Amino acid sequence: MWWIYALLSASFAALTAIFAKIGIKGVDTDLATAIRTVIILVLAWALVFAKGTNNTIGSLTRVNWIFLILSGAATGLSWIFYFKALQIGEVAWVAPVDKLSVPIAIVLAAIFLGEPLTVKTVSAALLIMAGSFILIFGK
Repeated sequence: MWWIYALLSASFAALTAIFAKIGIKGVDTDLATAIRTVIILVLAWALVFAKGTNNTIGSLTRVNWIFLILSGAATGLSWIFYFKALQIGEVAWVAPVDKLSVPIAIVLAAIFLGEPLTVKTVSAALLIMAGSFILIFGK
C-alpha cells in the first residue's frame, strides 16, 4: 500500500512543479512560497480535524516536537529554493535535479536510522544521480 501513496505523492509533486512554474511568473518566489504554505496549512489542519486526531496533540513528546519543527524548517527551505530554481530554470531540469533528495535521503537514512543499503537502493540512487548530473553538466 505504501507505493500507492508514494505514486500519488509523485503525481502531485509533478503537478506542483507545473502549477508553480505558471503561478510564479512575475511574482516574488518568497511571496509565492508563503501563499503555498498557507494553503498547505489549511489543508493539513482540515484533514486533522476531519479525522478527529486533533485531540492527540497533547501526546506528542519533546523529541516529536523538536524533529517535527526541524522537518518543517527543512521543508520550508526546500520550497524556497525550489521556487527560486523554477523561476529561472525549466521544469524538465529543475524537478529531476530536485530529486537528488532521494539518494541523499537514502544515505542519511542509512547513517542516522540504520536502514540497510541494498544493491537495489544503491543502484536506484546512482541512476537518479546520473540523470541529475546529465541535466546539470551535459551539453
